[in-house]
Amino acid sequence: MAEVVLLDVWGSPFGQRCQIALAEKGVAYEFKEEDLSNKSPLLLQSNPVHKKIPVLIHDGKPVCESLIIVQYIDEVWSDGAPLLPADPYARAQARFWGDFVDKKFYECGTRLWKLKGEALQEAKKEFIEILKVLEAELGDKKYFGGDTFGYVDIALAPLCAWFYTYETFAGFSVEAEAPKLVMWGRRCIERESVAKMLHDPLKVYESVCQFKKKLGVE
Repeated sequence: MAEVVLLDVWGSPFGQRCQIALAEKGVAYEFKEEDLSNKSPLLLQSNPVHKKIPVLIHDGKPVCESLIIVQYIDEVWSDGAPLLPADPYARAQARFWGDFVDKKFYECGTRLWKLKGEALQEAKKEFIEILKVLEAELGDKKYFGGDTFGYVDIALAPLCAWFYTYETFAGFSVEAEAPKLVMWGRRCIERESVAKMLHDPLKVYESVCQFKKKLGVE
């Protein structure tokens, strides 16, 4: 087995976080594509609690959960540019916003393509509020951490490819509601580490449509 292995699936924004972090640190790794309908023994052995991707295996030891993996990458390959700030308070703030992306942005965004009618309109209203909260935190900074691309940017950047899906199903414009956030996303995509990992928004949308049919959500 290679020293560093990433168990992942196509299109997962969580796995893309790990790939971006590894690219930022210049770490070579082996990518192993998982079939979530027929999970490999390696995945089940490496993540017996949640049985989910992504999983980073380093020297035979598994690390699970995408944001924990990003922190692990930052600590192990500390000779590269830091992903988290050195100041303890700033690190805590970065972790807070990474958690916000998962528990607010991603979870609410997922509801936009699962719901209909009044429930969808309520989810859209909540999602737009979340966009504005993130935009306020970004402010006029280049990245969430200031001039340096880092942890919070890695947490959110993969979801830029999902903006089109959110907009199409919910009937609104991310750029109209949060223009600074969209400009931030474009700056992130200019980075090679991000550009190589993000998928075409149309392909993400098509994938979600197929997944909806599989779930029977129409």
